[in-house]
Amino acid sequence: MRILADRNIPFAVEVFSQFGHVRLASGREITPEMVREAEILVVRSVTRVDSALLEGSPVRFVGTATIGTDHIDLRYLKERGIVFADAAGSNATSVAEYVTAALLYVEQRDGISFEGKTLGVVGVGNVGSRVVRKGLALGMKVLRNDPPRAEREGPTGFVDLERVLVEADVVTLHTPLERGGAHPTFHLIGEAELSRLKPGSLLLNTARGAVVDNPALLRALKGGRLAGAVLDVWENEPDPDVDLVARTRIATPHIAGYSFDGKIAGTRMMAEAIGRFLGAPFGWPEGLGAQERRSTVPLQGEGREAVRSAVLSAYPIGEDDARMRGILDLTPPERPAFFDRLRKEYPVRREFHQHAPPGGISDESALEILAALGFVW
Repeated sequence: MRILADRNIPFAVEVFSQFGHVRLASGREITPEMVREAEILVVRSVTRVDSALLEGSPVRFVGTATIGTDHIDLRYLKERGIVFADAAGSNATSVAEYVTAALLYVEQRDGISFEGKTLGVVGVGNVGSRVVRKGLALGMKVLRNDPPRAEREGPTGFVDLERVLVEADVVTLHTPLERGGAHPTFHLIGEAELSRLKPGSLLLNTARGAVVDNPALLRALKGGRLAGAVLDVWENEPDPDVDLVARTRIATPHIAGYSFDGKIAGTRMMAEAIGRFLGAPFGWPEGLGAQERRSTVPLQGEGREAVRSAVLSAYPIGEDDARMRGILDLTPPERPAFFDRLRKEYPVRREFHQHAPPGGISDESALEILAALGFVW
């Protein structure tokens, strides 16, 4: 069996080779010529998989080691009888921890606290549900907005988008990108929605770039009505608007879900799906991906300060932001390759459960919050 995989999928060769010969390629450079030599294609979010890529190829299985499917023409795959699998949920914890670190980083830098403030979570699926739990752990009030879930489950526990916009101090987006259907999310946050956001609020987008109208957001940030924006995803990736990058509170290159643990989970889910497709047993190679656990993170100060010190030691999100801002010094032709290189060379980031506070800590309130955020000891 011939397998073509994105080279940014960790351990793709080591894991997928039990099913056949594995060829790796850069996700943005996968061509129709390449897929004509493969029966199995495994991608990440940067590869558009549609008739233009697959027509005339022998591909019988397509997998994406990510939680989104807006880059996949699912209707075409179904028409062709091509089996499809995604890795929904694989990096949900990673993204929720990104949001947590972003909030605490803004707190630390601005000398504020979001405790007691209102968090509006738009999209309460695998990721959004975890964000809700972490927001509650940080002492925030939470508003949940998810029209598809409200239709299926009833309105209890959900609010409409208008209420989120006017009441939330922080709005964080976790929807898929849908351009049609009953609940489109393309430019879900546009000029009108931005104008209704609570003055001084903070907007976070870790979903897809086009869920927010980027030019409209830039105008809103220039107007000073919002406290700022935290953006991990951008319209026109890998060439984001550098004026928007410069105006954000935190800017990162689509890496919110890039924890080592999340990426490994995506690889495992793809291997399991290929195994089911082929009717072949799947075994994770012994010791593969094992890394020494960092046993402790520092707790500096007490209470909220201690929580911030632990979270920002486990995930120093400010370093991601600093690396991203290197794009501001580049010429336009250099920027896309730089954006992709930041993703390709992203340092190992472990999730909170791989960290523990030092022993002998008597601040029970801080320890309770850290436990609720996912730290273990």
